[in-house]
Amino acid sequence: MGDARDGVLPAGAGWLRRVAAGEGPIYRRVFEALRAAIADGELSAGEQLPPQRTVAALLGVDFTTVTRAYALAREQGLVEGATGRGTFVRRRAGEEEAGLIDLSMNLPPPPEGLSLAALLREATAGVLARTDPATLMAYHAGPGSLAQRAAGAAWLAPGLGAVNPERVAVCAGAQAALSAILAIETQPGDAVIVEALTYPGLLAALAARGLRALPCPMDGEGIVPEALAERLAASRARLVVVTPTWQNPTTATMGPARRAAVVEACAAAGARIVEDDAYGRLPDPAPAALARLAPERTWHVATLAKALTPGLRIAYVAAPDAGAAQSLAAAGHALCQMPAPLMAAVAAAWIRDGTAQAILAGVRGEAAARRALAAELLPRALGPEGCLHVWLECAAGGSAEGLSLAPASLFAAPGVSAQGARLSLGAPGKRAVLASALRRVAASLA
Repeated sequence: MGDARDGVLPAGAGWLRRVAAGEGPIYRRVFEALRAAIADGELSAGEQLPPQRTVAALLGVDFTTVTRAYALAREQGLVEGATGRGTFVRRRAGEEEAGLIDLSMNLPPPPEGLSLAALLREATAGVLARTDPATLMAYHAGPGSLAQRAAGAAWLAPGLGAVNPERVAVCAGAQAALSAILAIETQPGDAVIVEALTYPGLLAALAARGLRALPCPMDGEGIVPEALAERLAASRARLVVVTPTWQNPTTATMGPARRAAVVEACAAAGARIVEDDAYGRLPDPAPAALARLAPERTWHVATLAKALTPGLRIAYVAAPDAGAAQSLAAAGHALCQMPAPLMAAVAAAWIRDGTAQAILAGVRGEAAARRALAAELLPRALGPEGCLHVWLECAAGGSAEGLSLAPASLFAAPGVSAQGARLSLGAPGKRAVLASALRRVAASLA
């Protein structure tokens, strides 16, 4: 066997230095080196391994030896792959081997039939080929380049219609955008009306700014307009934060009449709306956004992290007007300087060349299959077709050994008492793992 510890190894092959000399089958030593590299974090989830022929050449062994080592790693759940795509370190391999399944993080599932790693490599190479790297690594002030804002307007169009790019700001994710909007629209001590059960990140942002979260009752379509009007009148609050599509955590989705009634209540009180539309692009067709009904009073926040992939920390915000977009950029600069330029460039490239739409279609396909699985194994769980999460109304919160769920207490606004749990269907890397988790939840309820 050759010594891979000598010389410079290609990208992703550094772990071959762990292949020990000595007794025992060579394929087993290659496997043990791979397993140790994953356990120690040298190889991370989603990282691509070198082709088997490359490994064989570097080690000076037969191709079949490496094939056997990779096959054993696949059997043990350490790696996954397919013909033409390559071999990758499996997502959450360690947790799943230990019998722990996380259903608490609300993530989009891997897109059906696509390799995000390959798409990301292609997009990054394309951006670097046509952009000076020094420019990408510099500070970027303002709401984004015209090309990036135009891409954002195109991404928002299915729910908002035509949007002037001057109203669009590129932000470093939805959480940064929400915090910046609160800095613009409120003063410490102000009241902000929120859904009774709402996004924990919003509650944290309100608390950090010293704002009072006023919960508004909800029903199967989300926030109740009559109750909203009463709270606006009683509190004199001038800001309302809602998630109209696939509400987090209850999955409630406003129909057209409900959306119009919410906008009308806010208009009558002179209040502005923050539309946290994290999931608005996932239904097909996309529902008409609140910002389409009242653009002059609505901050529309659309993150790519829930529609495409969680690592793409880019959000597009349609501000009430061009001046508000500039104010948002200034507030965002004070919070986190800027969105990562390379990430913003990749997002814009994906939208322009159709890759974003292809990923979205893949996420929709996988999400639909997982929601159908949940309907079969856990029929009492609530959620529309294709939804990334389901809501389980039960006293025990659907707890089960070896699972991590998101309980209702995590989402409850001050003074709200609720029981239940949100289950993310996209977090497990494999449908089989999700099925195992849902069976455990069903057994605990039984």
